[in-house]
Amino acid sequence: MNSVAPPSSFQDAAVTEAVKLFEETGPLEDAQAVRQAMALHGDAAARIAERARLLGQRIGLQAELARARAWAPWVLLALVALIVVAGLTLAGNVLGSGQRQINVVVALTSLLGLHLVTLLLWLAGLVLPLGAFQASFGWLWLSLTARVAGGRSGQAPVLLRATTRLLTRARLLPWALGLASHAIWTFSFAVVLAALLFALAFRNYTLSWETTILEPDFFVRSVQWLGRAPAWLGFPVPDAQAVLSPLAAASGQRAWALWLTGCIVVYGLLPRLALALLSAAVCALRRQAVQPDLSEPYFQRLLARFDALAPRQIVDADPGRVGHGRPAHLSAGDTADTLVAIGFELPPEQDWPPVSLDTAARILRIDGSAAQRRELLDMLAHIRPRRAVIGCRAAASPDRGTERFLREVMALCGECRLWLLGAPDDSAARARWQAWLTDAGLDALGAAEAPEAVMHGWA
Repeated sequence: MNSVAPPSSFQDAAVTEAVKLFEETGPLEDAQAVRQAMALHGDAAARIAERARLLGQRIGLQAELARARAWAPWVLLALVALIVVAGLTLAGNVLGSGQRQINVVVALTSLLGLHLVTLLLWLAGLVLPLGAFQASFGWLWLSLTARVAGGRSGQAPVLLRATTRLLTRARLLPWALGLASHAIWTFSFAVVLAALLFALAFRNYTLSWETTILEPDFFVRSVQWLGRAPAWLGFPVPDAQAVLSPLAAASGQRAWALWLTGCIVVYGLLPRLALALLSAAVCALRRQAVQPDLSEPYFQRLLARFDALAPRQIVDADPGRVGHGRPAHLSAGDTADTLVAIGFELPPEQDWPPVSLDTAARILRIDGSAAQRRELLDMLAHIRPRRAVIGCRAAASPDRGTERFLREVMALCGECRLWLLGAPDDSAARARWQAWLTDAGLDALGAAEAPEAVMHGWA
């Protein structure tokens, strides 16, 4: 197996994976794309990426990806605005109440509740196969971007599936979606804090708490416990007297306001900012791993096609035959139920085929020229026949060009057989071909003169 490098950029990787998804329902017509990829690149993996680029341009993948990139920042800003408005609204008209009274417990729960729930789901998604990241704003941002860019009939949904597959394979999906989600929350908390500080700085509010069934000591302990981390950054913590006083003095109200602000900073803004930076670092470190898996059968079939079509370097001064690898072939599940009969370098007077075959058989004939070979191989790569018969003149002497052609055809079909024509009673010719097939490593290619033997088991 050749050592190959994956596509070089994330866009190439996404387009390559998207083309793979398209071909799960059936192969695309790629004869021209394969020829161009062969002409432009010598590396097998680069040829796969070039083929995908050419097919992607034909079905509009690159254009769809460009639209998604253009819409992505606007969708991100819309989600930030949504969270800001929802946060300030859920605060219970905290900053716009006519009585200007703030229930600090309700305000804190409103501003941090959804944030904490989504954060816990994201953390669970890092260690458990729960798909919890799909409940994040990062997944919502990605899905909305795909919907806006491509609609229901566009290619953006396919690109979304391809991208998530690549990120999942590289173990980056939670981190990539987390980066978007944490960034959205960071911007949202920054805007909420700015609005909160502006209102508290230039308007007079009364901050307090209310309860029907809880003990006052519960609030004293809760305020002190929640205030420990903000206190490390210099935010004051209301003392027990300020907490128990229904209407604290001005100094107590200031402590309440800064305590509320400190809790939002420490338990909201800073964790999201730190996790956004961490997610960005992880994505940067693992970015090279976001590549298609070229060991998958789909890509191995493409590599086999390119290997079969690649020109062999042949030197005339052959000091001795070197060993050959086992000829490649397609599995039955990758072929169509088609019979192809190919006449190879037959004289003009030779009928082909000499007897009638299956009415559904594709009858082809080439003179061995490079142009006809390329056209034939492109056709085989498209139809992927399950059975192929190659007719050769028994009196001819097989050479390295014949070996190369047989290997190329065998790599593009399920089962291949050789039909020796013109000398049914020439045992010397038959023995010469059999010895040559063995010497060339083509023992798997059955050779026979009688049509019954050639077609045996295929009826």
